[in-house]
Amino acid sequence: MMKDLLAQFNKAFESKARLSIMSVLVVNESLSFNALKELLSLTDGNLATHLRALEEAGYVAVQKQFIGRKPNTTYSATDAGRQAFTDHLNALEEFIKNL
Repeated sequence: MMKDLLAQFNKAFESKARLSIMSVLVVNESLSFNALKELLSLTDGNLATHLRALEEAGYVAVQKQFIGRKPNTTYSATDAGRQAFTDHLNALEEFIKNL
């Protein structure tokens, strides 16, 4: 039973940073790189690495634009990302209930 519940965990959300990124993006329409960095207290490199992994998984969408002459990159959770994250949280909840 426990093994079945553990199998439902999504490996993409195993790290604290990715869990935090998705938690923030699911409740916000979109956030800039700098806003995420400040909110989550992550370094540029650490945040970029985790965002890239979530983007490659199809869970995060990236929008690049210029505001004036400054580049501005924003991130948002995709529909697939929202669903995967919800499924992961449900699996965590079931696991905890069955301890």
